[in-house]
Amino acid sequence: MSKTLVSYQSVKFLMSAPSLRACPSDLGSEVAFTGRSNTGKSSAINTLTGVKSLARTSKTPGRTQLINFFEINPEMRLVDLPGYGYAKVPRHVKGNWGIKVNEYLQHRQSLAGLILLIDIRHPLQTFDLQILVWAIHAGVPVHALLTKCDKVSKSQANNTLLSVEQEFKHLDPAEELLTSQIFSSTKKIGITELKETLDHWLTSNFTMPTQIL
Repeated sequence: MSKTLVSYQSVKFLMSAPSLRACPSDLGSEVAFTGRSNTGKSSAINTLTGVKSLARTSKTPGRTQLINFFEINPEMRLVDLPGYGYAKVPRHVKGNWGIKVNEYLQHRQSLAGLILLIDIRHPLQTFDLQILVWAIHAGVPVHALLTKCDKVSKSQANNTLLSVEQEFKHLDPAEELLTSQIFSSTKKIGITELKETLDHWLTSNFTMPTQIL
């Protein structure tokens, strides 16, 4: 597969949406990044695109409370979904985030796939599994990034990856929707593999405009 199908460095911030109704037109193709608040979503997006401050990073997990859209070109977007699961975030805020993400995942027609970020030191937490089950039911492909692999030994990273892949085979016996890889924004490990997955999703999924009711 060509590694230059999509020019990620041309990406620019498009808008932030507080709800599904406020999202940009539901056409073209987009890939959403989701995961726990401290798994490095913003860092992964910045490393992928080579734009250092494209997605805001913070030492305080849970700061992203809007659905953030980044335009690669008029037909392709990256989406940074609100992080979940950070204990210090107030309960009512968590509830609002859950509603936003739920609506987006269930109704966004241009969603071509999900990048699920998982801290390699804490793989497959409860909400990760909920996302995977939802995606299988909806027929949406998920590519898991086992982030911060530079924080563990190479053998530990490979063992965790193998364990996750085995769980994926259990959840998705046909092996059609769930894939995974190790990743590190700091060491830029796994960038090429991530780009190849995104290239495939973004260039294979185009939808006509739909009306949000």
